[in-house]
Amino acid sequence: MLDLVKLAAQMGTVGQVIRQGAIASQHKQARALEVLERMAENLDTYRQAIQEWGDSFPFNAAEPIESLTVKHAVPPTPRSHTIFATDGSQIAPSHHEIAYCYLINVGRVAIAYGQGQRPHLDSVPQLVYEPDELGRSRGWGLTIEDWLRYRRTQAEMLALVELIQTHNKQAPSLALVDGSLIFWAWESLPPMVREELLTPILAAWDELRAKGIPLVGYVSASRSHETVNFLRLGVCPYPEPNCALHCSQTGESDLGTASDRPPCQVFDPLRDVLLWQAHLAPQQYSPLWRSRSRILEHYGEHHIYVAYLHGGSEVVRLEVPQWVAREAELWQQAVSLTAAQIAKGRGYPVALAEAHNLAVVRGSDRQRFFALLERELIKAGHWHVAPSPKEQRKRQSIA
Repeated sequence: MLDLVKLAAQMGTVGQVIRQGAIASQHKQARALEVLERMAENLDTYRQAIQEWGDSFPFNAAEPIESLTVKHAVPPTPRSHTIFATDGSQIAPSHHEIAYCYLINVGRVAIAYGQGQRPHLDSVPQLVYEPDELGRSRGWGLTIEDWLRYRRTQAEMLALVELIQTHNKQAPSLALVDGSLIFWAWESLPPMVREELLTPILAAWDELRAKGIPLVGYVSASRSHETVNFLRLGVCPYPEPNCALHCSQTGESDLGTASDRPPCQVFDPLRDVLLWQAHLAPQQYSPLWRSRSRILEHYGEHHIYVAYLHGGSEVVRLEVPQWVAREAELWQQAVSLTAAQIAKGRGYPVALAEAHNLAVVRGSDRQRFFALLERELIKAGHWHVAPSPKEQRKRQSIA
């Protein structure tokens, strides 16, 4: 059991630390907005600088596509429209269970507004038990947990397009997924692994593009610093922002002293959402930015653009492929329908919440899953089917 009395004794300074952090964040917000306004007056110079010197940056900085200070109002939502969404969960493999396997479960939702149709709600489970498949990740130097997470991301994307293929497009539509479309961790994967994961996803996005359905990656509580990092160009003390030349001896660690850090690292740890929270009013969204994450070099025509939307309760990060960002009508449709979903869900999109509820594997589901698996193993002639003694003992207490 968690001893709350002992834990409470350790919480005496938590409130004070959080308050100090909030005050420091407000000061950095104010300075960031000042730099934003100043850089907006000479934006072309800074855009040219990031294109010329961006490869030398030890940090990810996005490139603005519009004026830095523009504030867009959310467009009106068409009465008839359709929202498609997916989300996933999994049961990870364990050597202590009755069988070494894993399960990916993807919840799928299609809600047609103003069209007199019932919503489509279901989940698609995928069980993987083949030894060759379970052992593949070891040959690539990956843990089975990482591989399972990557496969789940892929399954969510493919399930989304499969769902859309079963519906006739009769109204403006939106394809919505929970989380980033920039698969940051995949950059370090072996090329053959990255291609195996990414190629089917990009092919699925091609189908969305052909159908004229915008795709949005919805990132709540984003930890990104991409747009704040662009502001570092505005406080760089050198004639040109060549980090490799001027700041090669400094580091990006938050743990170092001020003298150890690059001179442009004055906004840290300010996140993008805090910057745009100070700049935007509810029902407004930021200018578009082109992400410069290195993994996007493998995306082809699906390079990812980002913007920040003030939905009322929070500022959320919206990520869209290039073909959505460059088509004004599709981009407006994406923002409008996403904002409407936030309003209907009182702070979080209804379709994503329902997809999550369909996908999540609860404790009772897990028990039924292993009970069903045990029955099948016994039918196949495996009579001694049971979890390891360690797992059995963890499920009950002698004391």
